[in-house]
Amino acid sequence: MVQKVNSPRVEIHYCTQCRFILRANWLAQELLMTFENKIGELVLVPSTSGVFTVILDGIEIFSRKKETRFPESKELKKMIRDRLDPNMPLGHSDN
Repeated sequence: MVQKVNSPRVEIHYCTQCRFILRANWLAQELLMTFENKIGELVLVPSTSGVFTVILDGIEIFSRKKETRFPESKELKKMIRDRLDPNMPLGHSDN
């Protein structure tokens, strides 16, 4: 039997036209390895128009269009950690 867990939910919206799927997949893997049991869901959401946005529980925490760049893995981990468990150590990512 599969247990349903909805929160916290991370969404990575990525542009299929721009082929951002590899970056989205890599960041998803980084987040799942870092936060293991702290993330309830992580979904990749295909989009268009150059979109690369990360949403945590319905709140946009990073937008490529607003920042004019992609998020660094370390940066994204800190943003999520600060919202989920501020006392959680991130190892070398904290430096």
